[in-house]
Amino acid sequence: MSDFLKRLFSGSPPPSGEWQPLQRSAAQERVRQQWLAQQVYLNWMGPYFKAYHYQKAGLPSAPFRVQLAREPHRQAAVFLYDPSIGPGNFQHLFDYIRDRVLALGYHLGAADHRTVRHDTFTESTQKYFLKPRPNDCTSSGRCNQQYGNVTVDLVSINGQPGFIRLFSNPFADAIFTPAASFDELVDAVFNQPAAPAEVQQRIKQYAKL
Repeated sequence: MSDFLKRLFSGSPPPSGEWQPLQRSAAQERVRQQWLAQQVYLNWMGPYFKAYHYQKAGLPSAPFRVQLAREPHRQAAVFLYDPSIGPGNFQHLFDYIRDRVLALGYHLGAADHRTVRHDTFTESTQKYFLKPRPNDCTSSGRCNQQYGNVTVDLVSINGQPGFIRLFSNPFADAIFTPAASFDELVDAVFNQPAAPAEVQQRIKQYAKL
């Protein structure tokens, strides 16, 4: 497990594994639509947004924690799982973050999953790869890349949720406009109002997968 965390924050590539298309069953989608209609996501979007900025400022945050991973050409935030959320809610949250990026004018380039067996643990990854729409170009001919390519993944260890990771990979090519900042992406996706009491009471209803 410690080797896995070292690799995560060092940016080292994962071990090879066979990627398969990621799909939700009709039953899972019905539950997700109900979860969306009841706005259960409000229990975590605002708190994770707050935790992100606490981490940037070097301040402790509880109960939800965020880690930052910065590389030369991309930025990432790792939203760590807390048992109070429940695996079902965390998976719906992962899909909801995808939906939030799509609503910004992106399209889904790929949806995949894989499982890799290490010596001491099993790592499962679900991944969405999102791309800005290529037809959003200015009169100058430079296309608006927004935040560049965006990837959202959900990593589980031994069948238990570990974290959701959001990262952007801007284009450096001159045919694109400059990318908006990663902070702006996090703001656009996570900055939402606090959950009212009736929404907080829905957490247990969707906690299990």
